[in-house]
Amino acid sequence: MKRKLTLIIWVFAVICIRSTVQAQESLKIKRLPAPVEFDGLPFEAAWEGLEFMPLKMNRPNFGNEPSEISEVMLAYDNEYLWVGARLYMRDAKKIFANSKKRDEMLFGFDSFGILLDSYNDNENALAFFTTPTGLRTDYAISDDAAGGGGDQGPPGFDALNFSWNTFWDVKTSRDDKGWYVEMRIPFSSIRFRPQDDLAAMGLIISRTISANSETDTWPAIDPKYGFMATSKPSQANTIVFEGARPSKPVYISPFVIGGYSRDWELDTTGTKYVSDDNPQYNAGLDIKYSINSNLTLDLTANTDFAQVEADDQQVNLTRYDLFFPEKRAFFQERSNLFSYSLGGMSDIFNSRNIGISEDGSPIRIYGGARLTGRIGKWDVGLLDMQTKEYEETPGENFGVLRMRRQVINPNSFVGGIFTSRLGMNGEQNFAYGLDGIIRLFGDDYLSLKAAQSYDKETDNKIASIDPAFFMVNLERRSEEGFAYNFNYSYSGQEFNPGMGFVQRPGIQGFQGGLLYGWIPGEESKLFNYMINLRGERYTRLEDGELESLRIGPGFEINTKKEIGGEMSVEYQEEGVSRDFQLSDSIWIKAGNYSFMGFRADIRTPESKKLSVRLGLNGGGFFDGQNFGIEAESMLNISSSLQLSAAYEFNAIRFPDRETNNSLDVHSANVKALFMLNTKISASILAQYVNTEDDFIFNFRFRYNPREGNDFYIVYNGYRGLNGSSEIPAPPDFYNRTIMLKYTHTFIL
Repeated sequence: MKRKLTLIIWVFAVICIRSTVQAQESLKIKRLPAPVEFDGLPFEAAWEGLEFMPLKMNRPNFGNEPSEISEVMLAYDNEYLWVGARLYMRDAKKIFANSKKRDEMLFGFDSFGILLDSYNDNENALAFFTTPTGLRTDYAISDDAAGGGGDQGPPGFDALNFSWNTFWDVKTSRDDKGWYVEMRIPFSSIRFRPQDDLAAMGLIISRTISANSETDTWPAIDPKYGFMATSKPSQANTIVFEGARPSKPVYISPFVIGGYSRDWELDTTGTKYVSDDNPQYNAGLDIKYSINSNLTLDLTANTDFAQVEADDQQVNLTRYDLFFPEKRAFFQERSNLFSYSLGGMSDIFNSRNIGISEDGSPIRIYGGARLTGRIGKWDVGLLDMQTKEYEETPGENFGVLRMRRQVINPNSFVGGIFTSRLGMNGEQNFAYGLDGIIRLFGDDYLSLKAAQSYDKETDNKIASIDPAFFMVNLERRSEEGFAYNFNYSYSGQEFNPGMGFVQRPGIQGFQGGLLYGWIPGEESKLFNYMINLRGERYTRLEDGELESLRIGPGFEINTKKEIGGEMSVEYQEEGVSRDFQLSDSIWIKAGNYSFMGFRADIRTPESKKLSVRLGLNGGGFFDGQNFGIEAESMLNISSSLQLSAAYEFNAIRFPDRETNNSLDVHSANVKALFMLNTKISASILAQYVNTEDDFIFNFRFRYNPREGNDFYIVYNGYRGLNGSSEIPAPPDFYNRTIMLKYTHTFIL
């Protein structure tokens, strides 16, 4: 028996090791033989003699030679990593890039960029992209671009952090033969760890040709990993630099803010609205210091986020809290390092608990510190922030420590997290957990999590599972052939991480899915299609009764012209333990409900002047029915002007109710973006939801002459639209605010 067990362990180890062997050998990058004239024309002598990186087609026909010629070169000097690209196009009139905005999501545009796995850990990477208009988009990638898609994109999209920014430059040019790129990325902007005078990094080069619905990469990347395949650090090839050393600059960024706010509220008699004027002025400081090539220290004092975009309004037709994504840049940088996902949008650490009240009002942040990077073999994130008291909320200190390290093979990790939320009135909340993800073999992964919380208001015990969370997940990450995902989770009734977001506490149960996908050959007009069966069943811990059950099949199809669609049918049971409210007059009563529903979506290519997404859903809805429609459109008028609009409508009917038997929910938003050039832009956002009677208007002007220097003008307005018959008559606006903010970065 002992001999058999030893043999099994050895076979398992060999499988794990073999699954990580890379097909490509490391490529040594050459030093520049001469200085580069940084002008977006990679034709001078410095680029001659460098080897071209041979791209292969990722889509629409994997493995084919690209439809257009791309000559991509990499080199370096003592200060920069240089990237040059000659991106030829037989019909240059088909080049499409209608944006100049910093950090634009480059869906549908002609684009070129690289991903650098700077620690060569097969999980994290930094992306640097541009388009023919010369815009700069950079973002950070975590978790090997796996996981959920959130509300904005496909599976894995939430592993892309578009709010990560760093210092780098790009220049582009174009003519009747194509377009051209020169990038220079300071080594000081890339965290890496040289060993014996050598620095190894993972590299992916990517070019998108929108007219051909084509993506070409180096190295060749199998599209079986789905939309995010070209963003997976595990698919990168290793490159090596000899003698590259990052410098350690200090970035000092003071800022000043001035503005004016007017609020209208009912007076003490409730008979009229009176105004409350508040002049606003503030100043603060951010400091970024590279302690060494692996660690970065960020310090902030009197932090303010006046320039942050407004939240998108959401319609909530469930009995659970809504999740709103973080939009403040300070908390976005390296945010994925701090993440400890509990499934879906739930997480032990949710930075929106810092400096934002439950009603969405800002709370002053006195300051704080963040340390991120690598110590030995451990990825480390340490954050501490202090806030001021606000109304009934005391001043609070927020702390989080997150650590992870690679084990067994390059795609397996273990780690832990600790969070603390301490009120100046004596309130205390702590959460701590261990987690691991093991690549078993091929595309099969096992994930384990165990966490617990402690709150002073609750007599938690270390041996109790009431304040605990457990999760086991087994999955195969592929969209070709057979794939699966099986998950069990337990979230105790007293599990309450004070710095986190738990959407459904006090439940346990299973969820999972089976998928089979096809990627047809070159002769087909289809890129891929797949069938799936998904389901979940959760019960409440307080009474052991059903919380929710869902099961049903689905189908998805995508063409090589980037037209896609999906549909699903679902049987659903809901056990409502307490009445909950949909509107002022519509309630869902406690009880057990069962019903059927369907959903269908179709989307057109984003590489066209006009792109559209349409969604339909319908069927049962607790003791009634619901029919809903969603429509989103984007109009790229020119490289200087974009317009977009979104509309959602839900018609909810309860035919068996005598009163309050119908509800129509309308939600709409309109956005406009004007970009004079890559430095000056202005945006407008208008939103309205009829159930809340909220009309919100936001205007943002940004002047960004160089990275680290920003001037903003922000105007926000809030009013209702349905109060004309109210007594007393409401004001035109409940709130109006105008703010100016300027940040200037000094580099020492």
